[in-house]
Amino acid sequence: MPRHRCTVYSESDYDDDDDNVTMRCLSCEDDYDPDDAGTCKECYDEANETEEEFKRQIQDLKSKVSFLTLASPLDAPSTTDLVLLPSGDSFSPSIPAHKAVLVSRSPVFRAMLENDMEESRSGTIKIADVSYDALRAFVNYLYTAEACLDNQMACNLLVLGEKYQVKHLKAYCEKYLISKLNWEKAIVNFAFAHQHNANQLQDAALAVIMENMDNLTKNEDYTELVETNPRLVVEIYEAYLAKQVNTAATLGL
Repeated sequence: MPRHRCTVYSESDYDDDDDNVTMRCLSCEDDYDPDDAGTCKECYDEANETEEEFKRQIQDLKSKVSFLTLASPLDAPSTTDLVLLPSGDSFSPSIPAHKAVLVSRSPVFRAMLENDMEESRSGTIKIADVSYDALRAFVNYLYTAEACLDNQMACNLLVLGEKYQVKHLKAYCEKYLISKLNWEKAIVNFAFAHQHNANQLQDAALAVIMENMDNLTKNEDYTELVETNPRLVVEIYEAYLAKQVNTAATLGL
């Protein structure tokens, strides 16, 4: 994005009137009365966008720091004290972890490991319906709040974030999926988000669907959705109808 600059010049350079001062943007060369604006609209809008982006970045950093701060007053031990395994893959190696880290990141792990349950006694946690790579990425995220994502990995980790109530991870994956959202992925993502209570992703996917209603029935994913979850199809049409009604009301029709 280009950066605009504003400067001040005095019309006294031309007519010796020192009281007549005007703002000029060095980028767009528009002139402004300092009492009206003090900067050109482009510079003003750009500054606002930059400020909002900084605020988002700061909020993301605060959220990350909060997530990575151990809830336990004791630091995690230097050696790992439990392992995680994908229960459906007997050939995958175990993934070592610290109980203190898992307990501080997930209320589900906390309940599991701070009570007299099998996982707490054995030091082994078996995770169902997950690949070794996804589980390893999940554990790594609990330590770093970072993950190398593609669409499939984002979906896998979002499911784990939902299952183990790791809200930071779930939001992280939603943000990624929203950034990659397009018409081809909208219906699939809408159904996926509905299934896993990913409200931000669901709203974003629905918005894309609303923009492509003329092509809805031509989409292969729509045909599958009619067969597998017709209630969601009804929700799409209800949302579209509500949008049309609101638009008509706004236009005074």
